[in-house]
Amino acid sequence: MPVSVLGLSGSPHRHGNTETLLDAFLEGANSAGGQVEKVVLKDLDYNPCRGCNACHKTGECIVKDDAIPLFNRILSADCLAVASPIYSMGITAELKGLIDRAQFIWARKFILKNLYFPNEHIQRHKGIFISTAGLSWDNVFDAAFPAITAFFNTLGFEYYDNIIANDMDRYGGIRGHPTALARAREKGTQVVLLLEKMKEEAP
Repeated sequence: MPVSVLGLSGSPHRHGNTETLLDAFLEGANSAGGQVEKVVLKDLDYNPCRGCNACHKTGECIVKDDAIPLFNRILSADCLAVASPIYSMGITAELKGLIDRAQFIWARKFILKNLYFPNEHIQRHKGIFISTAGLSWDNVFDAAFPAITAFFNTLGFEYYDNIIANDMDRYGGIRGHPTALARAREKGTQVVLLLEKMKEEAP
């Protein structure tokens, strides 16, 4: 089975800096033999978490919308690339809304305790965070990292790496950045080859 790579584009702006960086990562993954798919969150119909805690009793989300089948696809992927630009020093509403909806999976792990990801599973499932920001500040991504960490931890993915590029205002966009797109392609290739090797070596 080829390595499956799922990219989530959390930007409301189609084909902008962050989605372009995600596309480069997926191109690299595809060139290494990965089976790639991209989901644009703004095209889906899903609601934010209601905070009703019904999932704490059942392990199921009572809100039936596009988020539920998407989580099934996420959980079947070998590599999850989550992409969001930085808006107001954090991730977009589209991505944050999806992350909050993972509460039912969190409930299965930590309240109902009927879902468990062993270390071997986590090591063979890689999470990548992809982001761009207009500002030149080195810490412009810092507020995004905790939510992304929680998302990968909940879903059983190792937080493997970041592909981030700031200072987009100065570069005039991602295509003006001297190294970001090439680095994203290289990282896509690298992670697929790593996961292929891990699959081959699995007992």
